[in-house]
Amino acid sequence: MKKMTVNRAQQRRMNHYPAWKYLVLLVAVVLLGVSALPTWYGDQPAIQIKTSSKSEALPTLTAVNDYLQQHDISVEKITQHDQQTVIVLSDETEQSKARKALNEFIGDDDTITYSYVSMAPDWLTELGFQPMKFGLDLRGGVQFLLNVDVDQAFAEQREAMVDNIRQTVREERLRGVRISETGQFGVQVKATKAENLAPITQFIQQSYPNWKVTHHSDRIDMLPSEQAKADFQRQTVQQNLKIMRGRIEELGITEALVQRQGEHGIRIELPGVQDPSQAKNVIGATASLAFYEVKTGSGPSVGRDLTLLDEQGKPVVLVNKPILSGEHITNARAELGEMGRAQVSISLDLAAGKIMSDFSGKHIGKPMATVYREYHANEEGKAQRSEKVISVATIQSQLGTQFRITGAGTIDEAQQLALLLRAGSLTAPVTIVEERTIGASLGAENIQNGFAALVLGMGLTLTFMAMWYRRLGWVANVALLSNMICLLGAMSLIPGAVLTLPGIAGLVLTVGMAVDTNVLIFERIRDKLAEGRSFAQSIDLGFNSALSTILDANITTMITAVILYSIGNGPIQGFALTLGLGLVTSMFTGIFISRAIINLIWGRDARCGVRV
Repeated sequence: MKKMTVNRAQQRRMNHYPAWKYLVLLVAVVLLGVSALPTWYGDQPAIQIKTSSKSEALPTLTAVNDYLQQHDISVEKITQHDQQTVIVLSDETEQSKARKALNEFIGDDDTITYSYVSMAPDWLTELGFQPMKFGLDLRGGVQFLLNVDVDQAFAEQREAMVDNIRQTVREERLRGVRISETGQFGVQVKATKAENLAPITQFIQQSYPNWKVTHHSDRIDMLPSEQAKADFQRQTVQQNLKIMRGRIEELGITEALVQRQGEHGIRIELPGVQDPSQAKNVIGATASLAFYEVKTGSGPSVGRDLTLLDEQGKPVVLVNKPILSGEHITNARAELGEMGRAQVSISLDLAAGKIMSDFSGKHIGKPMATVYREYHANEEGKAQRSEKVISVATIQSQLGTQFRITGAGTIDEAQQLALLLRAGSLTAPVTIVEERTIGASLGAENIQNGFAALVLGMGLTLTFMAMWYRRLGWVANVALLSNMICLLGAMSLIPGAVLTLPGIAGLVLTVGMAVDTNVLIFERIRDKLAEGRSFAQSIDLGFNSALSTILDANITTMITAVILYSIGNGPIQGFALTLGLGLVTSMFTGIFISRAIINLIWGRDARCGVRV
């Protein structure tokens, strides 16, 4: 048997960390601890007034405070920086009252937003650390579940396609062609002469390649492919999501959550909003404007004529195809005209401005109608479109990217219309299928009860570990407290992380998982001591042998957390996020921080040989 020798280079020190590892652990804990500090201080509701560059000067702090005091609104703090004034209030009720009162105090171009301001010291805020965001069930607020009527939007796209086919028939001077809509989405084109179907088929293949065309002797049948319907549904919901986020921004709510739910649902959470009436009117509205040429009887017909009623109930005959629709509107602002009537100033994008300029230049002296369109849910819950002409004006000169429309009703109605136009018109009608309001007091009660459960769980766990494992138990308790600090700090650092009531349940569960890591290690150390090994050797072997078991247990749980976060929404995602982060921080503190403390106290200078 060959004799093995052990030299000094082949020896290693048990239970020893180099200095750089201690430095990394210390920096990580301190950084996450500082990140968790703003959550300890909390935040308070506030109103932010952003003054536009058109305003002459910012309102003074004294003027703002005196104005709010006159309306019996208590102010905690007022600060100003650059063009922004921040008013900190005592609760959400005062926040809503202040918003209503300040609407009459600010200028037309100024904006007001709801927000929450950190009460942490200024140096923490300047470093970029913010309190953890609370979800709807903890903050209080309102939640809407919307249904996007994709079928209605697809039917409108089919109508546009039918009009384009009719236009092709006229341009090609095809006779004996009849176009009809069949089934839910189908289109059928019949012709007395089979050769008249060829130009139509060519047009459809070029303009609508995702539609399947079936040829017969005297007709063609068209249906959208499954891929076309799936793509349309995805694009429609995504576009509506984008527009909804724009509408929420126009409402001045900075902490809203807007996300897709299911195939054609949208869930909106507005934390801190206690008066949902305005939000409901804006979110559920599908209003848009379109500009049409008025049919005078002398011009050529472009498609089927469209007859709508005006404000007095009189019919107005319009050319079916609009000149422009609402998606080209980049800005809208309500104001009073020269005669004291409400009007809306419209700004168009450059492409639309050119179209309007070309059209108006060729139609000076002729009327142009502004059509207001919106959707309502009928008795069966389906979206039903209604349209009316709100103004018919004679084009006096060539128009460009900016012009005004009248007939929007009162100044409040004009402001509502301007808000919707700024945020964009929806590509598909939506209906509110569920509305849920959680009061601020209930949210505060959820926070109190949730953290009470967390404190009770931690207290019992700390007591058990200290009594059962004695010296090592105190090390586990330090690691557990470090784990909670690191977890709260990590959640504050991650963008979009929101603490919900199930998330607090995840925190409580993390307490058990964190000490579970130490329990596995300490039991292995006990086993090695029972075998007659020294304390230093038992510590070294205990940590090494328990590592694989700890990794297996945490990886399987992490897979569950990832799946929950991927397929869940709202509170479920909050629980999954807390669970996943808790797994990472519990392994970090249970394995590394516990080992670092134990290395410093027991067995720091013990040595053992390594045979090769």
